[in-house]
Amino acid sequence: MAQIASPAAPDKPGSLTMPRDFNLMFQTNVGAATEDSTVAYLRPETAQGIFLNFKNALSTSRSKIPFGIAQIGKAFRNEITPRNFIFRSREFEQMEVEYFIPPGEQDVWGPFHEQWMKDSKEFLLSIGLREDLMGWDVHEGDKLAHYARACTDITFRFPFGTQELMGIAARGNYDLTQHSKGSGKALDYFDADAADGTKEKYIPHCIEPSLGVDRLLLAVLCSAYAEDEIGGEKRNFLKFHPSVAPIK
Repeated sequence: MAQIASPAAPDKPGSLTMPRDFNLMFQTNVGAATEDSTVAYLRPETAQGIFLNFKNALSTSRSKIPFGIAQIGKAFRNEITPRNFIFRSREFEQMEVEYFIPPGEQDVWGPFHEQWMKDSKEFLLSIGLREDLMGWDVHEGDKLAHYARACTDITFRFPFGTQELMGIAARGNYDLTQHSKGSGKALDYFDADAADGTKEKYIPHCIEPSLGVDRLLLAVLCSAYAEDEIGGEKRNFLKFHPSVAPIK
């Protein structure tokens, strides 16, 4: 810190302050008493609940890999700068799929990732998002999360700028591995019908498409916004895609 000019120094004005702690998760207490043992946190994403219930879902549904578990629900993040209407807020609705696949390198997870990217864009187009406002943002280098094999965002050009709308990540087996280590419970899968005819046990990898419902609604509204002129009078209206348009 000695090398950074103090914001209070008159001869070397700076804009940095001393490091501060930020809590990006909402903390609360379970029960009437306020003690360290009652501290809990509101979930910042829906994904971890899926990983926790992986074994239950696997045993009750008797699903075979590849298969997916989808969830929609509330998530809470202590955003430092909530802004842009409903685009970035501290309480939001999130949709996620954890699609479990066999382990392997890019030749294994790559086709699954590509297919989910294709299907995700087709879904967005099917509900009326304008393709000319959509784009791709491939995460590389430092932008790629430490646990991810790959991640590509579908972006959307909002009135306030181009922003992330939906992410499709190849998360590897990081989450199931960490939950297994923390709980001491095996979260593996026994594959009795492997492609090469062998039987093996492994921790599945997963592809995760993640989408915020609030952002999606905002993108739908932006795509549907239209203007025309009738009898010299200008009007604004929403031209929704038939798949989401209200029916009178």
